[in-house]
Amino acid sequence: MATREQNRIVETPTEARQGEPGPSVAALLAISTGLAILILAVVWFVFFRT
Repeated sequence: MATREQNRIVETPTEARQGEPGPSVAALLAISTGLAILILAVVWFVFFRT
């Protein structure tokens, strides 16, 4: 558990790494996945449509 020493928070390395990814990480994943699907769809329509 984090402790305070001289107005500073002291954590072990394991405790310091236990942050949660914020909503920006989820948004980045969703946007990049959607963009990849869109690019693949455009490539498919341009080259493989019969």
